[in-house]
Amino acid sequence: MAFGKKKDMTDPVALAQAQRMQEEQEVSSAFQKGITALRDFIAPSSIEFQSGFFRIGTRYARTFYVYGYPRQIFTGWLSGMVNLDEVIDLSMFIYPVESQVVLENLRKKVSQLEAGIQIDNEKGRVRDPGKQASIIDAEEMRDKLQVGEERFFRFGLYFTIYGESQDELEFVSHKVESMLGQQLIYSKPASAQQEQGLNSTLPQFVDQLQIRRNMNTGALSTSFPFTSADLSQDTGILYGINMHNSGLVLFDRFSLENGNSVVFAKSGAGKSFAVKLEALRSLMFGTEIFIIDPENEYQRMCDAVGGAYVRLSLSSNTRINPFDLPQVVDAEEADNALRSNLITLHGLLRLMMGGAQAQMASQASGAQGIIQPALTPVEESDLDAALIETYARAGITNDPLTHQSPPPTITELYDTLLHMGGTGPQLAQRLRKYTSGTFAGIFSQQSNININNPMVVFNVRDLEDELRPVAMYIVLNYIWNKTKSDKKKRILIVDEAWQLMKYEDSANFIFSLAKRARKYNLGITTISQDVEDFMGSRMGRAIVANASMQLLLKQSPSAVDVLADVFKLTSEEKKRLSQFPVGQGLFFAGQNHVHIQIIASATETSLITTNPAQVAAIEQGDFNQQGTIDLSNRLSPGM
Repeated sequence: MAFGKKKDMTDPVALAQAQRMQEEQEVSSAFQKGITALRDFIAPSSIEFQSGFFRIGTRYARTFYVYGYPRQIFTGWLSGMVNLDEVIDLSMFIYPVESQVVLENLRKKVSQLEAGIQIDNEKGRVRDPGKQASIIDAEEMRDKLQVGEERFFRFGLYFTIYGESQDELEFVSHKVESMLGQQLIYSKPASAQQEQGLNSTLPQFVDQLQIRRNMNTGALSTSFPFTSADLSQDTGILYGINMHNSGLVLFDRFSLENGNSVVFAKSGAGKSFAVKLEALRSLMFGTEIFIIDPENEYQRMCDAVGGAYVRLSLSSNTRINPFDLPQVVDAEEADNALRSNLITLHGLLRLMMGGAQAQMASQASGAQGIIQPALTPVEESDLDAALIETYARAGITNDPLTHQSPPPTITELYDTLLHMGGTGPQLAQRLRKYTSGTFAGIFSQQSNININNPMVVFNVRDLEDELRPVAMYIVLNYIWNKTKSDKKKRILIVDEAWQLMKYEDSANFIFSLAKRARKYNLGITTISQDVEDFMGSRMGRAIVANASMQLLLKQSPSAVDVLADVFKLTSEEKKRLSQFPVGQGLFFAGQNHVHIQIIASATETSLITTNPAQVAAIEQGDFNQQGTIDLSNRLSPGM
């Protein structure tokens, strides 16, 4: 009798094999459990199909197919549905067809149509324009197919929409069908085929509905869903490159509802560069440019084009009288010139007699918000009477013929307040530092500037912090008066506009300009890096709403949420807004917006850049024609 040899389990090799098999079984078991768990995680809790809709989990859904198209269809017709703020699954199935087969079918179709027309003629029937149009289309298609200009395809378009309830599903269905119907594109629910419709719109490339339409290359290309806005016009200036399609963004801001623009960006993102580039190119087309420069950034460009550079400071000889009246030609404007300037002076004097000081105090204490008017109703009334009397003493009344007389100054207003009753003397004391005190001279004497230049820059950098918003207010009023005197095409650039938005009167004034600028052919560009303060103001949001053009460059993370809410940005645009490189951003013009790259020539860059390295290179002559820094002049011969 033979006996088998018993396996020795103490053998190390056998033990290793047994252990390896056990580990493989455990890994296989864990893998199978993982697949089951992942499938269960992805799969809905339930799915129920009805004839006209289906329910997947707790949501209702319905699949449609498109069956009818107009004779002519235009590019981007599908973008409305793609950009709709609803959950939609969209599938396109495109099947190439051999040209030889199509040519044979077209030949038969043309023969049938021509025979039908001949029969109609023999029977005396009225000519059918539809048959004639079909013959023309078929002949045109046949010619293009023969030379290879077009190809032929079978096209199927299906989409599934979702809703939280049946009522919501019906609402979304009506919205989508109406949107397509306005373009003569007709769709139907896949009745009794909702399961096949769901499978056809899932990302698995299965066409179970098989409802198709013949299309040539041109017609099929119009259904491309990822179209981008094109902001190229026959007139206007070059703003940059459209990063969506590498096209040029050529645009005329005055072709919109108004010529106003706002620019938001963090420091160093390129906002001043973009605005200066626009000003330089607009100047070449005859547009006059006014600039309020708080940081001395525009002098090199201004000197290069022969512009007027007005430096405002307590030590300069420049004088601007806020009591100047505009020399308007329009009779209606002339009748209201004095009254309009009195309203502007009320806001200015409130700022001078309390607004700026209150702001400085609030900053010292850490308080935030817009500074409220510093005058009581009684003081307002006395100030109004004093202003009217001051103009009357200078011989100026509501009669436009008297407006040629030399206007009064703040010094004369001070004298009027000092010698009148009521609160006049107290108001005069609050105004004293502008007439004979620390801030005397700059705004208390007759104007000595008569600007007649296509580019004028007002530099307010050297003014004290308390005086700067007052100066910006007065300069804005001076520019506004000049704008009303002759209605030329002009752009007013207000850099660091957040300084004006901190005060209620100056914020109201710039908002008033933004509303009325279009009438005088003026476009206002408002620039700010302090987005939170600007958009936190009621007037700031109103200014943005009254600007037909906006440029959003790279933003700080804290400002992204604010801008995303105001401009209704998509999640991808919101994400990119804090990641844009310098010189890239979102360019809004009316209802369209594109991803733009601001590009300047080497000559333009040398005039407008504020990059310290480039400025130093320009001053040392190392900035070459390619717009880069040439270091060869700085290297020693031994290097």
